[in-house]
Amino acid sequence: METTVIQNHKTTLFQNGARIILGCFLLLAGIGHLTWSRTEFLSQVPPWLPIDPDLVVLLSGFVEIVLGLSLLFLLKQRVKVGWIVALFFVLVFPGNIAQLVEHRNAFGLDTDAARWARLPFQPVLIIVALWSTGAWQSWRNSKIN
Repeated sequence: METTVIQNHKTTLFQNGARIILGCFLLLAGIGHLTWSRTEFLSQVPPWLPIDPDLVVLLSGFVEIVLGLSLLFLLKQRVKVGWIVALFFVLVFPGNIAQLVEHRNAFGLDTDAARWARLPFQPVLIIVALWSTGAWQSWRNSKIN
C-alpha cells in the first residue's frame, strides 16, 4: 500500500498576500452571516435543504470564521486548510445556484443576469484557496515524486 505525503510547498509573497486577503474575506463574511447580512444570506439557502435555513446561515457563518482564522494563523497546516477551504467553496456553490434558479434578490443581485455573472467567481475562490496556500503545488509535487 502506497502512502502519499503532501509536503508544504513554499509560497511567494504574492500567494501569502492572497491567502491573507482570502482569510480576511472569510472572516468578514462569517461575521456578516451572524450579524448585518444574515437576511441576505438566508436567500442563498436552497429551499430543498431539510434543515432550518437560519441554522444553515449561522453554522456556515461559524465555519467561515474558523476557516478565515485558519488561513490567517495555521501556517504549518496551510496546505490542509487550503483543501478544506476549497471544499467549503464547492459545498456552498449550490446556494449561489439556488439564488439564481429561485430568482432571489440579495447582495444587490436583483436580476438573473447579475446572478449568472456571480457564478464564475466561485471557481475563482476555489483556485485562490488552492493556489495561495500552496495546496495545489504540493499535490502536484507529490504526484511527481
